[in-house]
Amino acid sequence: MNQLPDITPDAGELETAELVVDDDVLVKAFYLGPGAELDSHDHPDSVNVFHVLRGTVTVIQDGEEEAIPAPGVVHHERGVEHGARNDTDEVAVFTASLCPLP
Repeated sequence: MNQLPDITPDAGELETAELVVDDDVLVKAFYLGPGAELDSHDHPDSVNVFHVLRGTVTVIQDGEEEAIPAPGVVHHERGVEHGARNDTDEVAVFTASLCPLP
């Protein structure tokens, strides 16, 4: 078993940590400092699921935005453009699970 690393990014900074990497799935932790953003992107051949673990993450999906407080889950279908932003004054943490790996 793995524990979530203790990472505290500064305002505007995004830090990541790979938690699980194998032939079927990648699970990555994202730490968003206040005002930080994960640019919108897509995964044409993979499903991506966000699990908001701490704070509130503004999730951007296909141009729509929604604030998702912890604990929260967001499902991104294959090829759907998605990203995330921290609009709060505290660090927000979420994981992203990508499967299958491209």
